[in-house]
Amino acid sequence: MPPKSHLFYQTRHRRPMLDRAEGVYLWDVDGKRYLDGSSGAMVSNIGHSDPRVIEAMRRQMDKSTFGYRLHFETEPGERLAEKVAGLAPEGMEKVFFVSGGSEAVESAIKLARQYAVTAGQASRWKVISRSPSYHGSTLGALALTGYAPLTDPFLPMMQAMPKIPAPRAYLDGLDMDDPATGAHYAAMLDAKIIAEGADSVLAFIHEPVGGASTGALVPPAGYMQAVRDICDRHGVILIHDEVMSGGGRTGRFFGAEHWGVAPDIIAISKGFGAGYAPLGAMIAHERYVEPVLDAGGFMHGHTYAGNPLACAAGLAVLDVIDSDGLLENASRIGALLKSRLEDLMQRFSFIGDVRGKGLLLAFELVSDRQTMKPLPKALQAHSELVELAYAQGLIIYSRRSRDGIEGDHFLVCPPMISTAEHVEEIIEKLTIALTQFENRADLPLSRKN
Repeated sequence: MPPKSHLFYQTRHRRPMLDRAEGVYLWDVDGKRYLDGSSGAMVSNIGHSDPRVIEAMRRQMDKSTFGYRLHFETEPGERLAEKVAGLAPEGMEKVFFVSGGSEAVESAIKLARQYAVTAGQASRWKVISRSPSYHGSTLGALALTGYAPLTDPFLPMMQAMPKIPAPRAYLDGLDMDDPATGAHYAAMLDAKIIAEGADSVLAFIHEPVGGASTGALVPPAGYMQAVRDICDRHGVILIHDEVMSGGGRTGRFFGAEHWGVAPDIIAISKGFGAGYAPLGAMIAHERYVEPVLDAGGFMHGHTYAGNPLACAAGLAVLDVIDSDGLLENASRIGALLKSRLEDLMQRFSFIGDVRGKGLLLAFELVSDRQTMKPLPKALQAHSELVELAYAQGLIIYSRRSRDGIEGDHFLVCPPMISTAEHVEEIIEKLTIALTQFENRADLPLSRKN
């Protein structure tokens, strides 16, 4: 039995004590090695313990570890903001640093609201989002989230926002390569804006490539541009939640680059700091920031915003991504991993879908591929398979795929430094875990090769 812990998080479930981490691997104090097949929570984009990042942080620690944003500007903060603005779409020149994804999303919706008030559009306050979705754990971000187990206990404490269905073409039996499919789902946004009253709708927020709640969901053809056009027509601010898809994981620095669509505001975190320091950012077009600053300032902030140590880490992470060609590697190795996951789909008939971009990938388990009926809830596949993989020394990440209530999908998102050899190790360990799950669950549809 592990010693008593005074820590608590989601459950009483205990894990081994971490000893060290390097590259794509972590070791516990007993010497067991784990392949980080989910980059933690899709965070460790450049792998663990990169000496270049550690050295950059050490150099900054020798100078200062903290400088409050209202008292000082810092060189790492200014340099990182300039670099991020250079990576963002044209006109998105303003950067507001935070410590995590929830803070980035909160910042985005608060900037949008303050801009509307400043612009004489105070009637606009509703932020439309999708269901299922996940945008963070604070009450403001939860109001945007469509995931019942996480939101329902707190509904009396927050203003829940309007939702439209996520474009899950694979569940609805629609061809995601057909532009009519994209138009179908985008039309739901148009209808919702009209139903709510366009003069009351402030913004629409969505993930270009889905995160935990939808399992690396890729939008159907035409969807991204149609959403952009609808927002423009109704004067609605478009916010991209790139907390998980940003930072290069999909093979582009921002996931939306795959479709050439620029939002008005971006929220980014996770792989942006890559686990070396708590770091995130809101990136906004100047047309939203300048009027707010002219009107007296942005009424929002966090103590650790622009922390010089975090910004030094972020700069080093971006340098590693660039110097090591990790965007290209994420595309190449991601294509290989996706192909190998699709091979598993041929072997295990209870795998109903494989999806994603680059190294933001997922697979979903079903009872029937024709109907996409989920596995029985009693099987607890979303937790059982994770535990079986963990026992094999493979870390993957799961969620309930159907609004958090039933269904099972698994994110397989190793660091962007992964090689073909790492892919084969992932598939080998995952095959063992799937076979064990298949046998335990006594699934009648399985095809044994």
